[in-house]
Amino acid sequence: MLLIKEVSIVNEGQIKTGDILIKDDRIEKIGTALSVDGKHKVIDGKGLHLFPGVIDDQVHFREPGLTHKGNIFTESRAAVAGGVTSFMEMPNVNPQTITQELLEAKYQIGAKNSLANYSFYMGSTNTNLDEVLKTDPASVCGIKIFMGSSTGNMLVDDQETLENIFRNAPILIATHCEDEATIRANTEKFVAEYGDNIPFKYHPVIRNEEACYLSSSKAVELAKKNDARLHILHISTGKETNLFTNEIPLGQKRITSEACIHHLWFSDADYDEKGAFIKWNPAVKSAEDRDQIWKALLDDRIDVIATDHAPHTLEEKQNPYMKAPSGGPLIQHTLVAMLDFYHQGKISLERIAEKMCHAVAECFDVKERGYIREGYKADLVLVDLDKPWTVDKGNIRAKCGWSPFDGHTFKSSIEKTFVSGHLAYTDGELDESKLGQRLKFDRK
Repeated sequence: MLLIKEVSIVNEGQIKTGDILIKDDRIEKIGTALSVDGKHKVIDGKGLHLFPGVIDDQVHFREPGLTHKGNIFTESRAAVAGGVTSFMEMPNVNPQTITQELLEAKYQIGAKNSLANYSFYMGSTNTNLDEVLKTDPASVCGIKIFMGSSTGNMLVDDQETLENIFRNAPILIATHCEDEATIRANTEKFVAEYGDNIPFKYHPVIRNEEACYLSSSKAVELAKKNDARLHILHISTGKETNLFTNEIPLGQKRITSEACIHHLWFSDADYDEKGAFIKWNPAVKSAEDRDQIWKALLDDRIDVIATDHAPHTLEEKQNPYMKAPSGGPLIQHTLVAMLDFYHQGKISLERIAEKMCHAVAECFDVKERGYIREGYKADLVLVDLDKPWTVDKGNIRAKCGWSPFDGHTFKSSIEKTFVSGHLAYTDGELDESKLGQRLKFDRK
C-alpha cells in the first residue's frame, strides 16, 4: 500500500484537500486523516496538486517498422514523464495495422514494452472491411479512418467502403479529415512555383480550411446518416467547430471531437521561426482559428484534448518542405503546456482534468480510469504548479531527441506519475520494473 497525504485533489469539477490510499493497482480509499503502518510508503502532498492520469487518445509511437523515429518503450517513457498514464495508438506503421492478427501483434508488443497503459486502433483501408468489422468493442479503442492522406498512405476514399464502415462499425470510428483532391491541387500550384523548397508558412495554405471542412462535414454527414459513433481528431479550423454541438451531455453524443496541443499553442505566425518543427497534418493555422478552437473547447463543442504525438528524426525534419514529414513529439509536454494556459488564466485546473482525463474516459467508455474514485485504477499525476523548468535536449525523453518546445520554460512540473498503482516516475527518474496494462472498455 501507498498513501498520499494532504494533497489538493483535482477531480470532477472540484479541488479538495485529502488523502489517497493506493492498494495494488487501485485507489483503495479517499478521505482525510488516513494512515498506514510503518511498512508502507507515505508521500507528503502538501502544496501539490493531484490529477487523474492523462489519457491521450491519439498518438503515433512508430512500432512496428518505423522504430528509428520512436517505439512503444521509448515513447511510453516520455508519456509517463509527462503525466500521461494511458494512450491510444494509431495504425499507420509498417506493416499497417489492418488485420486482426497484426492488431494483436501490437498488443503483444505493448504488453512487453509499454510503461503506460495502452490501446491500439484497428486501421481501415479501401479493401479490409471484413477485418475491420471483427474488431472487439470491449478490448480495442476504435477504428481509424484516414479520410485524408498523412504519414503511412492509408487513405480511404472509396465511397462504398466509407458507407459500409459507417453503417456497420461495431465500435467508435476516429477520423483524420482532410480532402485529398483539394490538397493535391494546392500542392501542385506551390510545387510549380517553388519546387521542393516551398516555404513552410504555406503549409496551412496547402492544407487549408476548405480541405479540412469538406472532409469533416462529409464525416459528420456519414455519421448522422448511419447513426455511427464518430470522433473527429485534431480539429484545426474555426469553421469546423460549428459542426459540433454542446446542447447534449457528452455521454449522449454520437459525434465528438478533439483539439490538439499544437493547434491550441501555435499559429501560422510561428512558421518563420519553427518551420518543419510545427509541420503537422492538419496544419497549424491562423491565430483566429486557434481562438475559435479554444472557444469551442471551453464551451464543450470540442470534447477532449490530445497530442497527436508523432515523432520523426531531426534529420528527417531538416529536409525541404516536400520531403520533411509532418508530425512532432508532444506527449511529454502536454500536461505542463495546459498548465501554462492555466497560469495565463485561459483554463481552470478542473477543466484541464475534465478535458484530458474525464472526458476522454467518457468519450471512449474507458473502464475504471480517468477519474479519482475509490475502486478505480490508480492512474494519478502529482504536479507542482510553481516549479519552473526549461526544455532542452538533456531532458527530452522522446527517442527523436527534439521538441517544438525546445528552449521554452514551463511554469509547472510533473513530480510523480502512478500507472495502475505503480510509482512509474518520481523526481525525474523512471521506474521500469512494472509495465502498464491493456485498457478495457465498458461498452454496451
